[in-house]
Amino acid sequence: MFKKRIRLNTSKLSVVLYGALIGFLTGIVVSVFRWTIEKLLQFVQALYVDISHGNITVIFFLMIVNFIGFLIVAWLLNKEPNISGSGIPQVEGLLLGELKINWWSTLCRKFISGIVAIGSGLMLGREGPSIQLGASIGQGVASYKHLSHNQSKGLIASGAAAGLSAAFNAPLAGVMFVLEEVYHSISPFVWVSALTGASVSDFVSTVLFGQTPVLSVGHLSVFPVQLYGLLLVFGIILGLFGFLYQKVLLFSLNCYSKIKVPKYLYGMVPFTLVIPIGILWPNLLGGGNNLILSLKETPMTMKMIIVILLVRFVFSMISYGSGLPGGIFLPILTLGALSGSLMAHIFVYLHLMSANYALNFIVIGMAGYFACIGKAPFTAIILIFEMVGSVTHILPLALVSLVAYLVIDLLNGAPIYESLLERLLKRKSVYLTMSSMTTTEVPVLAGGILEDQQIRDLQLGSNSLITLVKRSEHVLIPKGDLVLRAGDIIYIRASQNDTRLIRNQISVKN
Repeated sequence: MFKKRIRLNTSKLSVVLYGALIGFLTGIVVSVFRWTIEKLLQFVQALYVDISHGNITVIFFLMIVNFIGFLIVAWLLNKEPNISGSGIPQVEGLLLGELKINWWSTLCRKFISGIVAIGSGLMLGREGPSIQLGASIGQGVASYKHLSHNQSKGLIASGAAAGLSAAFNAPLAGVMFVLEEVYHSISPFVWVSALTGASVSDFVSTVLFGQTPVLSVGHLSVFPVQLYGLLLVFGIILGLFGFLYQKVLLFSLNCYSKIKVPKYLYGMVPFTLVIPIGILWPNLLGGGNNLILSLKETPMTMKMIIVILLVRFVFSMISYGSGLPGGIFLPILTLGALSGSLMAHIFVYLHLMSANYALNFIVIGMAGYFACIGKAPFTAIILIFEMVGSVTHILPLALVSLVAYLVIDLLNGAPIYESLLERLLKRKSVYLTMSSMTTTEVPVLAGGILEDQQIRDLQLGSNSLITLVKRSEHVLIPKGDLVLRAGDIIYIRASQNDTRLIRNQISVKN
């Protein structure tokens, strides 16, 4: 008998090792980032509470501190414009090869500016900066190993997933967000690297913050099937609210662009306006996770919820529109929770359901609102499932998220991060040169126009070349008569301008 030699497949081993390293580093950086923001925000809120107790001198102290904070963030933004906003559009642009970003400059300046801006009480989230911090670490590891842009993508995506995982203790949501929203493809090397990074990062943050879910609201009642009609109504309303959010956010960016001062000085507006808001409502400051948890513990009237919803909506637009380092992820979830609480009050007032299900609407509202604004329903469902720590609400979550997604899709609403990336690229003055060649991964989607097409039938431009086609674990030679199947990944080598045109053409067809 002949013994068959066993050959080890080590193709993904290096990907896992790199992912583990990036996840560990990202877990430490983001956990320190998250802890510092929480402590600083608690300190700032305590100062505002002192003012409400009659200590008026604290106002002058806060004015000085806010002005110093503004100067710090403005200086950092002037030195590194790529740290503005959430950072997610910059990560997408980096993965697409549209942007050149200095990873070390971005990492250091985003870390400091994010702490100052979010910790000062501005209604910004920590998750977007956490994703950019992780992506920068992934880019740094790739740079240290002198990897090509195409080889670096998996490490950058791994860092991005690890960043979201550490920010919310949600590893699965971190992976899904990268695949669904950031990378727009399910490459086996990418998801393996992303899953490894997210898992290791979650382990690190769990050691520091414990195993309690970030938004542990407690037990949720099983929502009765006979009341699912209310969920359909809720989904439609959330879709309309989400469409309004998209339009107003882009409008706020346009308003700031008309101010005749350098962009890095826009932050003076929210840094000034946050003081009267903090004096009146100190508990409304920050990203909003504590406010979400308080919706269960603190009874609120319908009028109070409407006021808080309006204040959070308007000031989150003022905060993010200024370009200050901070995300919209958590503020979106907060607005969704408030919308859910408001709708629950209305349904209870109309005697359409019991008040016992009000908490369900708070949780479902977070998923539905993010699903339609980001047009990432799978990420929304998984994220809320992990953040809340309950599985009894999966079907209502899915139903409302789907309805809200369909509503905003019917209204031609684009994914918010995609819209922000388009704006960023229009303003960007430094692009890769036209002669620079890059390799782009294009997935063949089931039911898309590329499925069952032959290579020779693809119209990609005279300067573009299909270098290979991956089908599962196999690499296929891209001959003219090769028929593409769903699940294939095409690797296209093209110039920067041609890559952009090809991507737009194929995305429309798919």
